[in-house]
Amino acid sequence: MRSLVVERLAKIKSAGIAAGQIAGRMLFPPTCLGCRRIVAEGGTLCASCWGDIHFLDEPWCAVSGVPFAHDMGAGAISPAVMATPPAYDRSRAAVAYDGAARRLAQSLKYQDRTDLAPWLAGWMVRAGRDLIDRADLLVPVPLHRQRFFTRRFNQSAELARAIARQTGKKYGAEVVIRIKKTRQQVGLKAKERQDNVRAAFVVPDGSKPLIAGKHVCIVDDVYTTGATVSALARCLRRAGAAEISVLTFARVLPADFRRSGDFRRALPEPI
Repeated sequence: MRSLVVERLAKIKSAGIAAGQIAGRMLFPPTCLGCRRIVAEGGTLCASCWGDIHFLDEPWCAVSGVPFAHDMGAGAISPAVMATPPAYDRSRAAVAYDGAARRLAQSLKYQDRTDLAPWLAGWMVRAGRDLIDRADLLVPVPLHRQRFFTRRFNQSAELARAIARQTGKKYGAEVVIRIKKTRQQVGLKAKERQDNVRAAFVVPDGSKPLIAGKHVCIVDDVYTTGATVSALARCLRRAGAAEISVLTFARVLPADFRRSGDFRRALPEPI
């Protein structure tokens, strides 16, 4: 008799939960992460936004992670990297910075959509698994304290924290600090971006033991010219980091990139 009562109570409870979920979906239906259209499940994209996301995948430059037009074999390096080796060892990005991906990145950064961070981080983990597996520490690109107080959060830190939760990797929140109040990089030319972030970062003495001899993975939202992550990489290298990688949600592809059907056909050929 007792077990029958317990079973009936459990069924009533389940029915109540289900009814509450139905009511919640009617009052607050799940919406697309990108455009806020109603979708079947929360945390997903509608068909239109999904088709507008261009995931970056192999074959790609072993250093920059920029896709190649054709598979040139393991370890192939792009002409751009050969001509100007970066300050870090390797970089990866989940998606091309255009279309729906651009809207997602801007929503996270400028519209306080911190709810997007776990979903974007999941794509970053997929794209940067080779970096994450080797990394000892995840370090977000820091904001200057005045900008942090204005914005109230650091989008790079939100992504790094989410990646740490999903992978179990160590998250270094205050390992590097930004001591220079830089201008917004948006709208600046490549040389202006480099000058803007020169000497912008410093590793406090107390953080140097966490970095010395370690593989540090820098986490940021968008890779544009690489000026910011390069400045941070040099700072980490001076502090003793043995290996430095860069993982971003999106990347601006080379200037001659033009999407035409299969976007890889427009990318530069590897050496």
